[in-house]
Amino acid sequence: MFITVDNATLFAAAFGPKMSVPILALGGWIGSWEDWLEPLSILSESQRVIAFDHRGCGISLAPVESITFDRLVDDVFAVLDAYDAQRCVLAAMSMGAAVALGAALKHPDRIAALVLVNPLDLSAQPAGDADPFLRALTYDYPRALQGFIEACIVEPDSAHLKHWGWHILNRASQDAAIALYRMSQSISFGSALARVTQPTLIIHGESDGLVPLESARWLAETLPDARLEVIEGAGHVPVLTRPVEVAREIAWFINEIDE
Repeated sequence: MFITVDNATLFAAAFGPKMSVPILALGGWIGSWEDWLEPLSILSESQRVIAFDHRGCGISLAPVESITFDRLVDDVFAVLDAYDAQRCVLAAMSMGAAVALGAALKHPDRIAALVLVNPLDLSAQPAGDADPFLRALTYDYPRALQGFIEACIVEPDSAHLKHWGWHILNRASQDAAIALYRMSQSISFGSALARVTQPTLIIHGESDGLVPLESARWLAETLPDARLEVIEGAGHVPVLTRPVEVAREIAWFINEIDE
């Protein structure tokens, strides 16, 4: 379905039984809801699942100037409202993890728990305009996307996933990709992370070359109620490359917090 929100039209999808608190999934940077397709398909056998294309990605429509952190956070609740969901388990990957944390801080009563997959490094200092990836996005966008895909997917025999990843990322315009990347580099929570009290599962690929495993360990130690699960040999997008393991970890986590 398409959901009209503040200065945007978001594409969203939902499936699975409506009997439980749903899982709402967020993609990273310019990844669409398809990032989560396989894990959600597995989880939907027993759980209500919802996902959407955030501003600047997939088939959602939004002016580039509307891409702000606050709007991305507000869009989470607009999607929940559209599906008449009062609360959710909020699952997010990479940049989306920062949006999920922002949502948990803004309306903690509506976020039952968090699942953060290879979350953005919130312990690092932004590189600013000297950032080589930002320069690549500006001056050679197709090559930058291909390089990003190669860095994300390090698992062997993954040519089909890299092909799929290219088609997912290539739906975003260059301007939207730059706006989202600049936004991601400006996010800082500081001491506010101590107020994220929801049970949190952090899943991180051991072989992630984009976001160091140490940053996931730092986040697990910083959040009041978090634990880290490492997937051996996985790169930056285990939701694509190791969907069964990701779904299994999420299912165990939900069962654990429901007990």
